[in-house]
Amino acid sequence: QVQLVESGGGLVQAGGSLRLSCAASGRRLSSYALGWFRQAPGKEREFVAVISRSGPTTYYADSVRGRFTISRDSPKNTLYLQMNTLKPEDTAVYYCAASLGSGLFVRGYNYDYWGQGTQVTVSS
Repeated sequence: QVQLVESGGGLVQAGGSLRLSCAASGRRLSSYALGWFRQAPGKEREFVAVISRSGPTTYYADSVRGRFTISRDSPKNTLYLQMNTLKPEDTAVYYCAASLGSGLFVRGYNYDYWGQGTQVTVSS
């Protein structure tokens, strides 16, 4: 079993950047495909980005492609989400998740472990 803890959220102006981190304990993240999801107030949770178990393959939601970058640092056992050119509509609680499967999953039910979330607020 793996425990996930997100950090790095905060308040930023539109056009700014943030880097979210997801630190893992209990098991090596190299055993999992890893994803980022977000949930805005009054909305359903939505997929943001995923990175394959091996690391080099990634996939993004259309709304963030070209602005966000997902990456993993195996020695640090940490997942990252670099967010650039932030928009007010990016405001949400961001969650990292780990899947025992080997695909690039965009549905939350494919993930086995979740962090507690970190708030990102983008002001206009």
